[in-house]
Amino acid sequence: MAAELKQRSSQKYGQFSDENLIVSARGQQTQYEADGDIGCCGYVLMGFSYILVALFFPFSLCLTIKVVQEYERAVIFRLGRVLPGGAKGPGLFFILPCIDDFKKVDMRTLTYDVPPQEILTKDSVTVAVDAVIFIRIFDATMATVNVSDAYQSTRLLASTTLRNVLGTRNMSELLTDREAIASNMQGLLDEATDPWGVKVERVEIKDVRLPIQLQRAMAAEAEASREARAKVVAAEGEQKASRALKEAADIMTESPAAIQLRYLQTLNSIAAEKNSTIIFPLPIDVMTTFMKK
Repeated sequence: MAAELKQRSSQKYGQFSDENLIVSARGQQTQYEADGDIGCCGYVLMGFSYILVALFFPFSLCLTIKVVQEYERAVIFRLGRVLPGGAKGPGLFFILPCIDDFKKVDMRTLTYDVPPQEILTKDSVTVAVDAVIFIRIFDATMATVNVSDAYQSTRLLASTTLRNVLGTRNMSELLTDREAIASNMQGLLDEATDPWGVKVERVEIKDVRLPIQLQRAMAAEAEASREARAKVVAAEGEQKASRALKEAADIMTESPAAIQLRYLQTLNSIAAEKNSTIIFPLPIDVMTTFMKK
């Protein structure tokens, strides 16, 4: 007896659940199922509508046959209820006059610019960031029934998500990890817009504008760093040059004639430039000899 009552109750609640809209999980198309019972008045209106179509045939075809493009879908409402079977299109579809209404939904990918947002980063730096999002509708029925304006809602959600995500990052991460930030934003937006039938395909951060004072400070820091590296490089060059000169002096001290040949080579290079003044170098050894005497 208890099992029979349980089975009856499950059948009863199952009938009630069939009357509600059933939203599928993420990645699946949402199907709206109805029991088809629109009441006596609904059937009477449907009968009158069919009679009007038959009486004014073929002129009534102008009102009953509609066309949607390849990139569009049509969501049909009959007496305020969504027809089972999902959106219609592309191509021809049939509606009943006076009782049917439909709404076209564009399924193409659209691009929206997120307005610049004044954001306070984690390290208390105020920056202005703007982004661009690429979105498309993957379920026309959900985009029509679950939200009044899917595109505008997605744009507003993108603005708030941009502020929330960048508020948890440092300025250095904001400048270097744009791809990671964009991927994080795309995941959050995609999860939030799934019940609306909207797919966020891509998010890109366009520009990060820093305050003028901060730009000057960063430029001064970069310039000082470059000057420090240049001084280090110059010092290393002087050190290597002094070592090379010491090695050359050691080699020349072993052969006194080498120093004289070096003097002659220097004179040759000076004379090649057509100078009016020629300096004859005097060996230091000769001076030391005279000083000793």
